[in-house]
Amino acid sequence: MANLKLFSQASRRTILKAAGISTVAILTPALPAWAMGKSVKNSDSKYIKHGFDEVSGNEINIDISSGLHKINGKINMGIAANGSIPGPLVRLKEGQDVTLNVTNNLKNDTSIHWHGLLVPFQYDGVPGVSFPGIKPGTTFPYKFKVRQNGTYWWHSHSGLQEQSGHYGPLVIDPKDGPSVDVDKDFVIVLSEFSPLLPEVIMEKLKKGEGYFNFNQSTFTDDYPLTAKERRMWAKMRMMPTDILDVTASTYTYLINGHSSDDSLEFLFNSGEKVRFRVINASAMTFFNFRIPGLEFEVIGADGQNIEPTPVEEFQIGVAETYDILVKPKPGAHTIVAESMDRSGMVTANLTSKPGMRGEVPPLRKKPLMTMADMGMSMEGHKMSEGSGMEMDMRDTSKLPDEVKVGPGIAMVSANPVNRMGDPGIGLSGLKHKVLNYKMLEAKEPNQDTRTPSRLLEIHLTGNMERYMWSFDGKKFNAVSDQPIRFAYNERVRVKLVNDTMMAHPIHLHGHFFELVNGASPEKQPRKHTVIVQPGGMAQFDLTANEVGDWAFHCHLLYHMHAGMFQIVTVEDKA
Repeated sequence: MANLKLFSQASRRTILKAAGISTVAILTPALPAWAMGKSVKNSDSKYIKHGFDEVSGNEINIDISSGLHKINGKINMGIAANGSIPGPLVRLKEGQDVTLNVTNNLKNDTSIHWHGLLVPFQYDGVPGVSFPGIKPGTTFPYKFKVRQNGTYWWHSHSGLQEQSGHYGPLVIDPKDGPSVDVDKDFVIVLSEFSPLLPEVIMEKLKKGEGYFNFNQSTFTDDYPLTAKERRMWAKMRMMPTDILDVTASTYTYLINGHSSDDSLEFLFNSGEKVRFRVINASAMTFFNFRIPGLEFEVIGADGQNIEPTPVEEFQIGVAETYDILVKPKPGAHTIVAESMDRSGMVTANLTSKPGMRGEVPPLRKKPLMTMADMGMSMEGHKMSEGSGMEMDMRDTSKLPDEVKVGPGIAMVSANPVNRMGDPGIGLSGLKHKVLNYKMLEAKEPNQDTRTPSRLLEIHLTGNMERYMWSFDGKKFNAVSDQPIRFAYNERVRVKLVNDTMMAHPIHLHGHFFELVNGASPEKQPRKHTVIVQPGGMAQFDLTANEVGDWAFHCHLLYHMHAGMFQIVTVEDKA
């Protein structure tokens, strides 16, 4: 294992080439069917299995391979772990020492990142940052002590493999037994399938960012836009329907690897308390999750316990996880995960009787971007045609000196505001209660409540027309040798300013941070991923106490690969 000081001072690429590889065998215990849901359809043996098994123990083996992946009659090449998409549920226990042997049977390098887990940086699984990747025909042993509990997931950090199915759930049981008494504990993995290769999707986005947007506004649509508003959007070369880059025009949305056609069901008995661990393992899709007619309590966010919060719906960004408790009434209830742009959805069934089905709601009216999404609060600005406000949205003089101005910046937020209380695009003003970040409070008090010693401001920048994404106007290939540096145990407030009209799920590896959401310092919710709303800002407090080099990036797969990626270095405490 590379010495940390040497790793920080020498060439990253040189050090990474020195890591060793070994070979091991494969073992796959079975997961109880009720825990992942049961499909009424059986998968064709010629294709990759839908759904997943469970692996556990002190030594776990995961075999990565490729094969044909078939969803609703459409076929593409998929990447499976232990023969399934999603890959197996990795079940661990807090406090155990575990070795996860990952064998690569692909023709290309692969990797696994243990999303949200606190591990030594050498085992974080990001090629070129923390290790060299796993070569074809070899096995890499990830070895670490499990330091936490909760709901997490894992996925490839190599190329665009995540889009092809290289992901799976991860659950860590508390060392002192369950913290919540439940009768059923279900895992829900949200994702998507496309018949297009990931590289083709990326190519089409680079040629025209609106390629997959079939909801574009025209003079013949029925969107509630005046002629003046339409002209203003046209002047800004923007669309009020540019909500998701990739939509149901190519995606089929999945729960646990199953489409709605598979009629996945989760069975319960009358009077039982049910826990759902909801994981957004998609490449590009924000989902609006609800069970129509049922209120539930949100009890966990990104694997961390929060004070029970009753709601009827939440928006879950890419890479986030939420744990919920529900006491369903006897009968059938429809689980709905609707894409944020409402171009499609996936459903499953929560039922007390096999085969019983609830009503499937139609897709709701498609949302439109608002003034706030353009970085203009209604209090501070009133935009009218010819006012010049559209020009202000491209006024780079508003940016700090640290931001590199160039073709990669096409928009500047005119008046970014804290949008922690925003439930997400399209969810404001609903009659039922919807979750937002301001409602989250940590259940266990935060250990470090020091006042941050400095403020670090980072701008999320992009040019949708050219499909260029970056931090502070600089793509990763321009900053790979200039990481963001923190001293060991430094307490920093990070301010993320979104100068684009897209929502970005920003993920920091190796750490949890506390959202600055209005709660007292000891009750600020801990997360590893935060959604920064369009034209808005979000802040979090970070204690940099995990030594090493860590990835910091937008978790929208194609944004990350287009440049919205950086390295955070926490210096050795010595």
